[in-house]
Amino acid sequence: MLLLCLAPYIPMKHIPTIAGVLLGLLFLAASLMFLLELGPKPEAPPKGSLAEHFWAAFGPTGYMKFIKICELVGAVLVAIPRTRTIGLLILAPIVANIFAFHVYLTDGSGLTEPMVLAAGSLTVIVLLCELPKLCGLMRGTAGSGSGGAGKKPS
Repeated sequence: MLLLCLAPYIPMKHIPTIAGVLLGLLFLAASLMFLLELGPKPEAPPKGSLAEHFWAAFGPTGYMKFIKICELVGAVLVAIPRTRTIGLLILAPIVANIFAFHVYLTDGSGLTEPMVLAAGSLTVIVLLCELPKLCGLMRGTAGSGSGGAGKKPS
């Protein structure tokens, strides 16, 4: 929302950088709060709900620690313009899983929380800005500007 308000005053070339840094900061804060056990613990899901069964399965396994470490790595990479595409490859599936959790396990509850909306909207902005690079990665032509790597011989 902040980006939309400031849009007339910010040159369009800075939007990917701002969105990438904000997305990186969001996931950096969330991962560090979990890993360093800062702040309050989230409230438990309702008894007998699908979300409770989900957390009962994944909570004791250390799976969340793995996800939070991936978030931390992705946050640092997405905040740096040169490595933003790799960071997006790490964070986009995590954001998709956050949305899937809220849609399928909590029946849409929590989808309107500010952190969820911010993560989703910033990911979409960065994804749209990085789409040519992502397509280049899939075609095998990413980085073709340096040394002719990925170019067809003439």
